[in-house]
Amino acid sequence: MATCAFLGLGVMGFPMAGHLVANGHGVTVWNRTGKKARDWAAKHSGLAKAEVADAVAGCDFVFMCLGDDPDVREIAFPALDAMKSGSVLVDHTTASAELARELHAAAREKGIGFVDAPVSGGQAGAEKGQLTIMCGGDAADFARAEPVMAAYAKASTLIGEAGAGQLCKMVNQLCIAGVVQGLAEGIHFAHQSGLDVSKVMGAISKGAAQSWQMENRWQTMDKGEFEFGFAIDWMRKDLRITLEEARRNGARLPVAALVDQFYADVQAMGGNRWDTSSLIARLEKTNRD
Repeated sequence: MATCAFLGLGVMGFPMAGHLVANGHGVTVWNRTGKKARDWAAKHSGLAKAEVADAVAGCDFVFMCLGDDPDVREIAFPALDAMKSGSVLVDHTTASAELARELHAAAREKGIGFVDAPVSGGQAGAEKGQLTIMCGGDAADFARAEPVMAAYAKASTLIGEAGAGQLCKMVNQLCIAGVVQGLAEGIHFAHQSGLDVSKVMGAISKGAAQSWQMENRWQTMDKGEFEFGFAIDWMRKDLRITLEEARRNGARLPVAALVDQFYADVQAMGGNRWDTSSLIARLEKTNRD
């Protein structure tokens, strides 16, 4: 079993670190808000440290699940300074590919492995230990980290070199954005047409229109309930990173750019913490207005 540190105990990191303990790994945690780290330690009989350097010292693996590039920069470099040679830093934050490559280079200089490993599956996936992990980095580092990440993952895939995991997550978010907008428009159209949405979804979910979003979100979208997943604030952060990358690599993403603006409209309605399926709220409001 491995000795691990987990940095960042938000709605994802808190349960992910718990799964490591449940699978027999030794875990020390750190969180910017110290109380949350202490609460985690009390719940899981683990260790909480007030300083990043103390949390990572002597660990075989250090996992991070933070907010955005600036958060990763603030935490990752002090962590690398305190990590032992031969250990591996795994970043589960959805961040830029550029930063992933920078961290990979910095880690290699210190004899430390690095894997960029953003996740998909949301809070529910983290709590159930059923996340999908998209990874970038050296094959040897991934091979070492994969059995440990299996504590909270149903699948981990090495996509390519450093940064490839983050680029894959961008593809994931692009696909979700388009599907959710299409589903929102479909349900809105059914409402306007006076159709029984339950019967409509029952019919089309057996055909080519079927998707995870449809199976798991149509009922809450139909009811106008949006407290069931990934918050709009975080989705817009991910789309910002993706659109910035597209400007660098020349990809044309007209649907993503449009949906990002639709999400901005929902934020203006006060929906910052609503889940991503709340795109339908914008359509319904526009109709009422």
